[in-house]
Amino acid sequence: MLSFLKNHPFAVEAFFQRSLVLTFAALKEELQPLIPECLALDVFGDRWAFVAVAMVQTTGLRPKGFPKLCGNDFFLIGYRVFVRYTNRAGRRLRGLYILKSETDSRMMEFFGNIFTHYRYTTTDIRQIRHDHQLEVRSERSDLCVVIETGEGDVPLPDQSPFADWKEARKFAGPMPYTFTYNEETKKVLIIEGVREHWTPRPVQVTDYHISFLQTLPLSSPVLANAFVVENIPYHWKKGRMESWNA
Repeated sequence: MLSFLKNHPFAVEAFFQRSLVLTFAALKEELQPLIPECLALDVFGDRWAFVAVAMVQTTGLRPKGFPKLCGNDFFLIGYRVFVRYTNRAGRRLRGLYILKSETDSRMMEFFGNIFTHYRYTTTDIRQIRHDHQLEVRSERSDLCVVIETGEGDVPLPDQSPFADWKEARKFAGPMPYTFTYNEETKKVLIIEGVREHWTPRPVQVTDYHISFLQTLPLSSPVLANAFVVENIPYHWKKGRMESWNA
């Protein structure tokens, strides 16, 4: 029964007050061991693969159709790899594979680990506003990200593999799908997200330190892009399962 519950047995809805996503490029050979056999890396230039760090202020997370009063408000930090999956019908789906999820809500950790495979842990998270800056900080997770919030042109990160923001926009999370894989049963769980009014805005990152990235077997990940979206209704469809054959 517990295994069944983890497979997203019902649709879920929420409201994203703000979603800030930093995407890091790494050599595809280094990211390959982090994803299951059923998935392929979403590669750029036949060299780079990508891991994203998403920081999302979420309100009203609840089973779809339930009143907002039943919702849970929390902050999420998610670490995801950009991937592709070819389903049984032959469609190539772009999506994400979850490496780790952190939240400032013990309730979200508890229920998130009952109804998903996303490996939630609880941590401290603070958002600090300066004059024209926003800082997201966690002492326990050893994370600090500072972005400029003012208007104006935003340069790409210095070492970004992208030539311009149009290229970079193709790797701005979240993607339409999220995937989980059971190695024993060879089954893939597919969760489809549905969003409205989704217009990511490039932002300049002035400083960052993300300890989790240092635990990954990556020699020199580089900041590839950073986008923010605000005030977004979002929902996830009920998970669907299919068998995978190599």
